[in-house]
Amino acid sequence: MITLEQAENIINAIFKRGRELNLRPLSVVVVEPGAKVKLFKKEDGSSELRFEMAMGKAYASLAMGRSSSLVRVRAEQRPMFMDFLMRASDGQIFPEGGGMLIRGADGALMGAVGVTGDTQEMDEELAAQGIRAAGLLTDDDAAALGVEVRIEN
Repeated sequence: MITLEQAENIINAIFKRGRELNLRPLSVVVVEPGAKVKLFKKEDGSSELRFEMAMGKAYASLAMGRSSSLVRVRAEQRPMFMDFLMRASDGQIFPEGGGMLIRGADGALMGAVGVTGDTQEMDEELAAQGIRAAGLLTDDDAAALGVEVRIEN
């Protein structure tokens, strides 16, 4: 599982990069497998429901085994399927970019991160940067090692 230090490193790197880019206030959650919260931080000035949005992105990644941006694509391609999954999850899935799986050096699943506050594209970019800054792997990184992951639908 992901350690508290790794979770802090992920979030701190995301916040640092967000400030460098002068982005809107960010909120980030890191969860363990099973969607158990390891750490959540919300920058000053973040709007309401940011925990729920960040958690929904991380949950979507874990539930579907892919980034939440790919879950969004799936929702566009198969709306009835995703409608069922969203109802089955009691609305916990938020199919918008910013959620990514976190993998260890061997490609094993360690958890997920959910980032919210700016555009979904920037949220997703920040998620990847935070994972890598902590010395961990994204799905793209794990795929390059030959680990079977979902990097497209």
